[in-house]
Formats: sequence, structure tokens, C-alpha cells
Amino acid sequence: MTDPIDIQGVCAPGYEAVREAFADNFTEAPEGLNEQAARFSVLVEGEAVVDLWAGHADTAKTTPFTEATLTSVFSTGKAVMAILMATAVEAGQIEYDQTVASLWPEFGAAGKADVTVAQLMSHQSGLPGFSEAVDPTIWFDVPAVLARLAAQAPMWEPGTASGYHPVTVGYLANEVFRRATGRTMGQALRQDFSDLDLWIGLPESEHGRVAQMRKPTAAPSLGTIDPIKQAAFLDRGSAPGGRGSAAWREMEIPSANLHGTALGLARLLGVVANDGVLDGRSVLSAGTLEQLTRERIQGRDKVLPYTISWAAGLMRNDGLKVFGPDEAFGHYGWGGSMAMADPSRRLSAAYVMTRQSPHLIGDPRPKRLLEALYGAL
Repeated sequence: MTDPIDIQGVCAPGYEAVREAFADNFTEAPEGLNEQAARFSVLVEGEAVVDLWAGHADTAKTTPFTEATLTSVFSTGKAVMAILMATAVEAGQIEYDQTVASLWPEFGAAGKADVTVAQLMSHQSGLPGFSEAVDPTIWFDVPAVLARLAAQAPMWEPGTASGYHPVTVGYLANEVFRRATGRTMGQALRQDFSDLDLWIGLPESEHGRVAQMRKPTAAPSLGTIDPIKQAAFLDRGSAPGGRGSAAWREMEIPSANLHGTALGLARLLGVVANDGVLDGRSVLSAGTLEQLTRERIQGRDKVLPYTISWAAGLMRNDGLKVFGPDEAFGHYGWGGSMAMADPSRRLSAAYVMTRQSPHLIGDPRPKRLLEALYGAL
């Protein structure tokens, strides 16, 4: 018999079906995914209409998951990375159409001189991983990672196709951002959005708030494996070792190790949903918002087994339909986390959890929640 689910938080009148769907994710989820904690936050015009959480922060089930609990959201952090890059565009420090090499000359080696910032952010630069096998400890040596990627030849002609960069895009984007602004993305996040509980590079003082993750029961499906997919996901050195270690949490990897809350993610994605405004403060102008969200490339991705419309760091809902039925933008993270924004509804939402699934995009748990949410609107 399943233990009753103790759901905490708020659910405004009219959104009862969302609360029911949240409970169903614990009692009816397949593949043992009910052994988890989770949080789902929804804002309409910047106001929270749903903010629910339940479960335990530790695998021993001794510590309740609370509104202060942080989770690692893996690639969902790329949505934050995209908005941070847009703030540099807004400030006139970066242009999406300028070449990466104009800021970082070494990057222009081996056929990458014409790669633009927009192409980098939309996974078109041809650097989804290392072309030669590396030891995973290299990821903890940022200068070594950057030097190797700057010198590496692209795995396809840049600008002709997207090929999802699971980890490398975070190092590359952070270096572009640093050279243009004088700050890292982690520094900018804490300085410019200090009231949001979001962290790229988590200080030791916050480690006690982090929930333990449960790994997927199976590997994700990538389709037919080729050297590009191998480099992106499957080589021994495709990703940093020591996930969950103190050293890994303290690193700045904007593409892979953001820690935060669902409410913090939903609030930041509200910038995209609410004409560039966050809590009454203009963050992005209409022009920058259009540049951030417009399609940069569309087609069959060379790494992920999906046809994707990429904006400048955000996934567009066109074709995928994993962010509800309308035009929307967002990102999924390995194992099921998700953050999205729907400007037509002035709605933003985020889902975080501790039990990972094999799904790279479109995990059934947040999809169920979004279906209930749109049914209630």
C-alpha cells in the first residue's frame, strides 16, 4: 500500500486539477518514479498560483523536502544561462551576431572563425564534446577545457545544423560572457538576481540544503550512435565525474550544475513570459527578448533524437510540444526537471525532482502537470 502523500505549498482556486496531477505523479508514476521528492511552481503575471512540494530530501527519508530545499537541475540550467547571456546583450556588451572569436581570438582556430554567439548558444558550433578521449577530471580544470575546445576542429560545418552540447556549451558561453562583461555567469546571477534561490557554483555554506538525487533506472535513448553522439554523451570523459560532490557543486558549469528551487526558476523564466519584466524591474527590452527567443535553427538535431527549433539557448515549443499547447520557450534537464515560459498566457513554470528518469526531453511527470495546468486556464 502506498503511503499517503503529504503535499505542502499553495494552490489557488481553479487549479485543483494541478494538485491532483502532482499527487498522481507520486502514486501512479511508472518505473519506480514515485520514490522521489518534487516541486512544481507556476506563476501567472509574476504571481504564484501553484507552488507545491512533497517527499524527502534524502534517500533515507529522514529529511523532509521543503521550500528551502535545493535540487540540481542539470540542463534546465541552460534556460538560466540563456537569459544571463541576453542580459549582456541588453547591456550592449555582447551582440548575438558577433563572432565568438571577436571576444576570444583563440576560439577562431580550426575553422571556427565565423561562429557567432547566437550559433554557439543554439548548439551549432560543432563542439558537443571532445573529439579525442579525455580523462573526466579535465572538467575541473577550466583553462584546460577552454584551451582544448578552442583548438578543436568542429565535428560538422558550423551553422549548418544543431547538435546538442550537453556540457561544453556551458564552459564556452561562460567564457564569452566573462570576456565581454568581466564577470562569470555565476557571479552575475548572484549579483543581479540575488533574491532568486538559483546558484551556478554553489558555496559550501549552502550544501546542506541540497537534496540527494536518485539516478535513472535506464540510460537515455539517443538513437543510432555515431562519433558525434559518442563524444557528446558516451565517452568516459563526456561529462565531469563526481556529480554531487562538494567540488562539483562549487564549480561553475552553467550548462549542467545549476542548483535552485522550482520557484526561483519559474520567477526567472517569468522574464520571458512577461515582456522582459521581473518583479516590476525591466530586465530585457522587447528587442532583446525577440533576439533571445526567435528561431536560430530548426531540424533534426545531430545529438538528441528529436527535431528541434532552437532559439539563442532556449528550446522552442514548435514541433516538440513539450511545454504545453502554445508558443512557449524553455529547457529540460537530464532526468526530468523543466522550466518554461508562455508569453501568450504570461505564464512561467518549473518542475524539479529527485528521482531521475531516462527522459532527456518531455519527461511524463512535468508533461502531466502542464496538461493539467493548461486544462485549468
